[in-house]
Amino acid sequence: MRYIISIIDRLSELLAKLSALILGLMTGLILLEIFLWNIFQKTTLVADEYSAYGLAALIFLGCGYTLKEKGHIRIELVLNLLPRQLAQVLKFVAGCISTLLLGYITWQLGRMTFSAWHYGATSGTLTATPLWIPQSLTVIGAAVFTLQMMVETLKLLAFTDSSAA
Repeated sequence: MRYIISIIDRLSELLAKLSALILGLMTGLILLEIFLWNIFQKTTLVADEYSAYGLAALIFLGCGYTLKEKGHIRIELVLNLLPRQLAQVLKFVAGCISTLLLGYITWQLGRMTFSAWHYGATSGTLTATPLWIPQSLTVIGAAVFTLQMMVETLKLLAFTDSSAA
């Protein structure tokens, strides 16, 4: 079990690094667009479109790592007022429900991406980007986020101390 948890944790870290790389590429593209426009009154024609794809990708690709590092917003006020064991049970139930919901979201994103690929859907811009390409990054990120949620929920069973989870 610890081996599987370790693999998913490392996968989340890898996708976070990919997310950071995409952020760097987006920054470079936007700076290039600014430079070209201010110096030559020319445009790349793709900066807004590809930056939007990049934003969606980096959000989804970074979600698993953010969860692993306890970076998502959690309201602990009520949990801190409850007995420790009841709080752990509530965290576990919330984790199970969240895992199921994330699994459903991942499934629907996968269906959308498959449809875009199957029907050859492209963006309505000059680039005519095949939509399955940027969409597939969101599916990958959502899948790893789902796995990370499952792992974090399972950690609640493995550790009695919630700070170790």
